[in-house]
This record gives sequence, C-alpha cells and structure tokens, in this order.
Amino acid sequence: MPYTSRFDDALVYASDLHREQTRKGSDIPYVPHLLGVAALVGEAGGSEDQVIAALLHDAVEDQGGLLVLDEIRRRFGGAVSEMVKSCTDSVETPKPPWRPRKEKYVAHVAEAEPDALLVSIADKLYNSRTILLSLRSEGEAVWDRFSGKRDGSLWYYRALVTAFRARGHWLDLVDELDRTVAAMEEIAGES
Repeated sequence: MPYTSRFDDALVYASDLHREQTRKGSDIPYVPHLLGVAALVGEAGGSEDQVIAALLHDAVEDQGGLLVLDEIRRRFGGAVSEMVKSCTDSVETPKPPWRPRKEKYVAHVAEAEPDALLVSIADKLYNSRTILLSLRSEGEAVWDRFSGKRDGSLWYYRALVTAFRARGHWLDLVDELDRTVAAMEEIAGES
C-alpha cells in the first residue's frame, strides 16, 4: 500500500530536525542513517507508522527530548510517538552514564511492543553494519568514536542480539544483526 502524505511530512520533519547533525566521529550527515533505518523497516513489511517512527527514532534523544515527543504525538499520532519513545534510551540532558543506560535499554527490549521492536532492530542493524564497514576500512580506531569503546560496544550489540532473539519477532533481521555482530567480533579478535 502506498504511503500517505504523513510519510512526506515525517520525511521533511526528520530532515529539518537532524539537518545539522552528523554521524559520530565523522562529517557524514545524519539524515542518511534515518533513511536507511526507514528502508529496512519498510522492506521488512513495516507499516507506514513504523516507517515514520524509523524516520523519527532518534528525534527525542538527539533533538529536543519530551517537547519533540509531544510534537511527534501531535503530528503523527500516539502509535508513532510510542514507538519513538520505545526506541529512546534517554531524554535527559546530560545523558546518564553509558553502561547503565545501555543495560536498561537491553532490559527494555523484553517488554517493548513488537511494532517498536522492528524499528529498534533495524536501527541496530544499520548501526552495526556501519561499524563493521568502518572497522574494515579504518581498523580499531573506530572504537574511539563510541562511549562504550571496543569492549562495551561489542557487549551491547551481542546483548541486543540475545534480547531481540528471545522476543521471537523479525528473526530474519535479527539473524542479519547476529551475523554482522559476529563479523565485528571476529575483526576485534573476540570470536
């Protein structure tokens, strides 16, 4: 089924929100990440609401907290705002310490709604693929971009694979995430 003008509005809104943002430790604009996550969600059979949530999944965390969540609810509805909220690991500024925040997010996966899980899995798959490509081209220096560094980042992605698999949804994407994380671990000497 074709997307409605809500998708168009979400695309413009996401681009406006993230226009000045770049990917961690790079000059790469952030918007392609949002488009990539949305593409994974759409290609997995996600609904228009899920694709919109994918476009907006980092808006609350990175671009304004609860005020942005309220605006998302107003513009795109409760289902989208709940998925975005579920994908958000912190609305606080400054963010809480990295490891407890990530542990809380991994635990949250056990109770997240399946619609939001698709968005989260797609986000983590996109991120892990980006890390893997950077590891192959730049080597171990890539870990310096991340608060969790090498060991924390590998722990986080492996813990997410386990948590997502336990939920039993979107297993093709979880399998791809697992393969990507295994390749990261192999390069890092963790296999």
